[in-house]
Amino acid sequence: MRRTQQERSSSTKADLVAAARELFAARGYQAVPADEIVRAAGVTRGALYHHYADKQGLFRAVVEDLEREITADVDAAFSAAPDPAGGMAAALEVFLDACMRDDVRQISLTDAPAVLGWANWREIEAEHGLGLLVDVLARGIEAGQLTPQPVRALAQLVLAAVMEAARMIADADDPAAARADAQQVLGTWFAALVRR
Repeated sequence: MRRTQQERSSSTKADLVAAARELFAARGYQAVPADEIVRAAGVTRGALYHHYADKQGLFRAVVEDLEREITADVDAAFSAAPDPAGGMAAALEVFLDACMRDDVRQISLTDAPAVLGWANWREIEAEHGLGLLVDVLARGIEAGQLTPQPVRALAQLVLAAVMEAARMIADADDPAAARADAQQVLGTWFAALVRR
């Protein structure tokens, strides 16, 4: 059965993102030439430029793919919890676990701010995390479990705090210790948001 042009295009893009993600995670953005990515993906260099304009465009697609995956995992952890307060604790644990992964540390937390620029990296983080946080916090407040506060401002500050924790983990000589410290501090802060 013949594939449509759209199916071939989607397949090529998926192959490029998968190959680039593996290579960027292993060696970092700067150490991976575009020619190696296209060889690993089994496509032409023209396919890279047709779909992503350049290596940096492909890198952004890899970062966004990784962020969608993490956001889905965090959302699933929150949704599986019996209540919003428990969901926040479960979601934090899943997020901090993701920050321990080599691919997340290299691609999202080390290379993304440098390659895409701080403002673009923050935009991607906000696009994937901020909406989820607004929803989570609003549900907690509506359920009477969290102290009523301006939701958008709270969500932005929580996002800033968890992203700073992520950077601490990525930069640490001992990521496991940094993760434990971040979980203790953020967990204490989040517990203080719970309505007594």
